[in-house]
Amino acid sequence: MKKTALYDKHVSLGAKIVPFAGFEMPVQYSGVTEEHFAVRENAGIFDVSHMGQFFIEGPGSKELLQLVTTNNVDALEKGKAQYSCLPNENGGIVDDLIVYQMDDEKYFVVVNASNIEKDWNHISKYNTFGAKMTNASDEMSLLAIQGPNATAILQKLTDVNLSEIPYYHFTVGSVAGVNDVIISNTGYTGSGGFEIYFKNEDAVKLWDEIIKAGETEGIIPCGLAARDTLRLEKGFCLYGNDIDDTTSPIEAGLGWITKFDKDFLSKETFAKQKEEGVTRKLVAFELQDKGVPRHDYPVVDAEGNVIGKVTSGTQSPMKKIGLGLAYVAKPHFKLGSDIFIQVRNKNIPAKVVKAPFV
Repeated sequence: MKKTALYDKHVSLGAKIVPFAGFEMPVQYSGVTEEHFAVRENAGIFDVSHMGQFFIEGPGSKELLQLVTTNNVDALEKGKAQYSCLPNENGGIVDDLIVYQMDDEKYFVVVNASNIEKDWNHISKYNTFGAKMTNASDEMSLLAIQGPNATAILQKLTDVNLSEIPYYHFTVGSVAGVNDVIISNTGYTGSGGFEIYFKNEDAVKLWDEIIKAGETEGIIPCGLAARDTLRLEKGFCLYGNDIDDTTSPIEAGLGWITKFDKDFLSKETFAKQKEEGVTRKLVAFELQDKGVPRHDYPVVDAEGNVIGKVTSGTQSPMKKIGLGLAYVAKPHFKLGSDIFIQVRNKNIPAKVVKAPFV
């Protein structure tokens, strides 16, 4: 198992460590609920250095990214980032990712930890454009400082005016005396904040400085469990659960990152789905009774026929009810539809609702 540059720090803080995507990662420190509310109401810091980082640059870099991603790279400019996905040749999704434009012919691509090798091989396969590709995943660390007070905390450590960086934009600057830090107004918690990318050797210093800067606000370290409940309350997809090689972006509600004004892999398949409609859709649902929905629980109709399955589920810390995401067959995926989630052989009533949940 790999370890991030902050592994010893997590152990010293008493984090519960679990294997995740080939890494030893902190799943929680003080507890999921406490960490969840810290991010929703104050600030939390996450080590997400297990994520993969590629640089794609030189002539042909833009053409390569246009072919292998669904979103339109033309919409990018220096200092702007874009959520996108890598479609496969069969109408599925290789991974979801963020593309940053560093310069005219230089892009920074952030991918999921479990898919680093798969994504690298997939993009390389289509690199007939002569783009220079560098896998920097093992050399870089990533911290997410998230929550309503995150910006104020990070601002104490940098001369960069963070209030001038819009959502899904970034700059490169100095943080706590560390140079060449990518400072990005992004995150997967839905509570605002920044993500910072830097060299591994600066990880402990930056972690310590951010914790110290956030002492008065009460920033706390947070693990992967809270990251999961936070993203789920916002209806954000998790690769391997809600999207994978067999699900299309149209089925997954990611039509907004699928742009048909360019050529890309599986474009015809997705265009047909958009035009004709799909037979199943990823929906948000809330239980109408007590229970906790979990990954792979069956979704049934009033007669007990299986019409889908839960991809992500939890007891929402904010709403204090069971909620989740599920693929549901037509016509049951319409907003307001009554469905049932099988929890330990009991069919618990649920309703299809609009995401986000909070």
